[in-house]
Amino acid sequence: MLRPTLIGLLAAAALAPASAAAGTFEDFGIRVEVGGAPLPVRPPVALPAEALADSRPATGASGIVKALLIEPTDRYPHGVLGDAIEAAGLRAITDGGLMLEARLAPEAVFEDLTPRLVDLTGEGRDEVLVVKSYRDRGAALALYEVTEGRLALLAETPAIGVPMRWRNPAGVGDFDGDGRIELVEVETPHIGGVLRLWRWRDGRLEPGPEFAGVSNHAIGSRALRLSAVFDLDGDGDDELLVPEMGRRALLALDLRDGAWVRLARLAHKAPIDSDFLVADFDGSGRPDVGYALGDGTVVRLLR
Repeated sequence: MLRPTLIGLLAAAALAPASAAAGTFEDFGIRVEVGGAPLPVRPPVALPAEALADSRPATGASGIVKALLIEPTDRYPHGVLGDAIEAAGLRAITDGGLMLEARLAPEAVFEDLTPRLVDLTGEGRDEVLVVKSYRDRGAALALYEVTEGRLALLAETPAIGVPMRWRNPAGVGDFDGDGRIELVEVETPHIGGVLRLWRWRDGRLEPGPEFAGVSNHAIGSRALRLSAVFDLDGDGDDELLVPEMGRRALLALDLRDGAWVRLARLAHKAPIDSDFLVADFDGSGRPDVGYALGDGTVVRLLR
């Protein structure tokens, strides 16, 4: 577990040398467009009465067609996502029509808004990734699978170790070029912001390289997707776009020789404030990235 003082030291060490070395997004053929029309808004979705309010289901086609958070509870009064109502249960609907549920014991909740369907094990069928928070130990990342006709916990990272401390997944991709998918997350994005990679190895989630000084969430906000997985340099491996701590700059991070390297930095006059949207904004046939700042300014990164 990283203590707050150590987090601060890591952040200072990581930010000082890398800021001078970081290039610009234009160096990679990206045109930065500031202003313009607002980003498209995701339409509301119908939720069953037992679902967590303001949550969204995840949809897929690899074994699980839908996953959603259910059973609202006020037993964990952290409120990092805007209120003190979290979920006590998780539901998955399979491609075979089964509706399966997992419920947590009273000492934990799902401190999340949208489950994520990912195939971290590489077996061709999705697992469900959620943030699971313990009353006395803070947040962990939990991976659930459908097995033998039930929704069961497959693996879980260690919890942070301190009550009322949270973490936020930042995306999945092949960051190290080994042909397998890895998970990246930000631990304590409000007080130190340590990016960490997790790999599936030997039947468990194994921690990998870290990078301090980033944040993919504003405390109290419902926007959890302040990041994007993006092949910035065109080498076939994935990079991560994520705000710097304070959210007044966007970083592009690449995993090289077992360490995170800052490829580019884009400063802003207001904090990055919205979910990131990956879409083809300019009709080029290639994905672009868009997000909004706290003052309403829209930023698009166009290939």
